[in-house]
Amino acid sequence: MREGVRKGGSHARAGLAFLTDRIIETAPRIPVRDLATLRRQFPGQGPEEIADKLVLGAARATATVGAGVGAAAMLPVPPAMPTELAAEITGVATIELKLIAELYEVYGLRPPGNLTQRSTSYLRSWSDERGIDMAALSSVDAAFGGRMKRELRQQIMKRMVRNLPNLMPFMVGAAVGAVVNRRDTRRLADRIRRDLRKSQVPWEELPELPPLETPENPLPLEE
Repeated sequence: MREGVRKGGSHARAGLAFLTDRIIETAPRIPVRDLATLRRQFPGQGPEEIADKLVLGAARATATVGAGVGAAAMLPVPPAMPTELAAEITGVATIELKLIAELYEVYGLRPPGNLTQRSTSYLRSWSDERGIDMAALSSVDAAFGGRMKRELRQQIMKRMVRNLPNLMPFMVGAAVGAVVNRRDTRRLADRIRRDLRKSQVPWEELPELPPLETPENPLPLEE
């Protein structure tokens, strides 16, 4: 029995490590709307109004993911649960990372660096469930080196372990799966917005920012 427990724990860790690497690899492929694009899409609205709309859209999207998995689990012959759980974890992470990146744009706090470096900053923010300290962040700190990647993997794995019960609406049906994901996405957004407001740069004080790069092979996400 102990051997079985050890094997089960080893398989779980391997699965989390695989998902962590998938999320890290996926982050630079997430299409992010820059501030200019968001202001065009939400004319006449201020930072808080746009942020509210972004959170609402993301919460609806993660609720859809949770509903799909919850509904699949209620089928007479459910699909492979590890596959379904992996799809939910990566799906929710992708939606929330896009939300975080666009919230940084709205609050005038685009992280320094190139696409990969900014993606690293968003991953850190997502895994810590906090806004990053812009004053302490430099492009050197955000460099995606071996040590940084190891630390980031550990942070993301801890985040997934911490939230695993909330990311598993199996056997509870579509309605509960949707509610759980919607609630958790809103809670994440509230925490990050609280931190971003402390360092917020008013739009009129922002320097002219270049458009964000278009990712290679971007993920097909709804805006």
